[in-house]
Amino acid sequence: MQKNYQELLEQLMNGQIESFEITPKEFMDFQDIFMDFQHRKNVVGSAQRGGNVIYKREDKHTKE
Repeated sequence: MQKNYQELLEQLMNGQIESFEITPKEFMDFQDIFMDFQHRKNVVGSAQRGGNVIYKREDKHTKE
């Protein structure tokens, strides 16, 4: 079952979830949705060992 990436991004921005993880296998499908996402500049991905990426909402207050 494919994840609903648009819904995950919206839940992240609304504060319903703190993060979500994308596997290397899912990345290309996710990337298409992510590049069209209005608030993508507020989402930060952190690469993990093994190629997974954890996406979180960027907290503007900690940015210098």
